[in-house]
Amino acid sequence: MKKINTLTISALASAMLLVTGCSTNNGNQESAVKSVSVTEQSSATEKVGYSLGYMMAEGNKDAVQDLDLDMFEQGFRDGYEGNDSALTQEQMEEVLMTYQKEQEEKFVQDMQNKAEENKAAGEAFLAKNAKKEGVQVTDSGLQYKVIEAGTGKSPKATDIVEVNYEGKLIDGTVFDSSYERGEPIEFPLNQVIAGWTEGLQLMKEGGKYEFYIPADIAYGEAGNAGIEPNSTLIFTVELLSVK
Repeated sequence: MKKINTLTISALASAMLLVTGCSTNNGNQESAVKSVSVTEQSSATEKVGYSLGYMMAEGNKDAVQDLDLDMFEQGFRDGYEGNDSALTQEQMEEVLMTYQKEQEEKFVQDMQNKAEENKAAGEAFLAKNAKKEGVQVTDSGLQYKVIEAGTGKSPKATDIVEVNYEGKLIDGTVFDSSYERGEPIEFPLNQVIAGWTEGLQLMKEGGKYEFYIPADIAYGEAGNAGIEPNSTLIFTVELLSVK
């Protein structure tokens, strides 16, 4: 899942200042070049100019997704070459502040819509999943299925456990996996999401379970990096050891 970029207009402004501050332009810069070809054989000045421009745009493209590139170039050139601004400083600051406020409000509304959609989808998934063979449901709403029972000891909430796991969204998207990293992880069981704290205490060492975790005992309305608000999660977990 794509992580949401929270860069603001101020970051774009800072990057523009960086370009200006690092430049040693002598005022002989050619006007509006429509296309360029930069290679390893280009001059240092050409490569510096291209690199700063590319990095500035790439790092801030999510902050201003509807940027008018023609107007950006005109404003950049006017400021860089010392021409009079078409807008006053106060007007420009007000424009940027208003734009940023509108984007923040849109972001909040989008997250609220996502939260409602994910909650409904999660509830529908869990209701259907609970009827499947082998799926058990606890009082908290946690659902689990025993793949391998295990024969060792069960952890307490205060124990440290070593596990291998894969985490998925209900659409099958894998968002985290110790298998992909090639090594298990260790953590205190009482310092993870509530669904894990509860679920792993049902397991024994050597066991392998699949957990279906409602949002309210996962990451809830806040979500997490790569996980939208109110997402129901699916984890396959192997309990390797209790320490």
